[in-house]
Amino acid sequence: MEQKDRRANRKGYTLVYTGDGKGKTTASIGLAVRAVGRGYKVLILQFIKSPQRTYGEQIALRKLGVEMRQLGIGFTWTKTPEEHRTALQEAWAIAKEEVLNGDWDVVILDEINNALAIEKFPVDDVLPLNEVLEVIDRKPNHLHLVLTGRGAKQEITDKADLVSEVQVIKHYYNEGVPAVLGIEF
Repeated sequence: MEQKDRRANRKGYTLVYTGDGKGKTTASIGLAVRAVGRGYKVLILQFIKSPQRTYGEQIALRKLGVEMRQLGIGFTWTKTPEEHRTALQEAWAIAKEEVLNGDWDVVILDEINNALAIEKFPVDDVLPLNEVLEVIDRKPNHLHLVLTGRGAKQEITDKADLVSEVQVIKHYYNEGVPAVLGIEF
């Protein structure tokens, strides 16, 4: 069956993976792998991660033909607020265009919830919550849209068709273990 035919008969859903536990991005990557296995065209846009670093999931997904772009500049404490604000503004412009253009079957906005929850500096003028909500409403009918990251806004979870909260029970970070190659990155 041709891609356009499949898209015409498919209802796309909005999914949110949030919470303080590890595994939100990992869950979305699993969803991406499953979707690619079904012939879907998948795009992953990462709002916080920097293209200056290498990520294991990016290496693997490239082999599967999944486009993954890092649009951020790293953790909020690594650059100035203005640098982060500029990166968020540019990332949001790209995300809006990609979600609304109808080219994709699945778009994952990784860590967008983290970005919307930043309190160290203002973000609503460069990543307006009302615009995110509008894009959710206007997304193409066939598109599955995934938003990940801790601190999901209530307005986003209210609009979502599925919300999963990842809770931490135990984590080796609390014992002083840094991010583990192949597990966290």
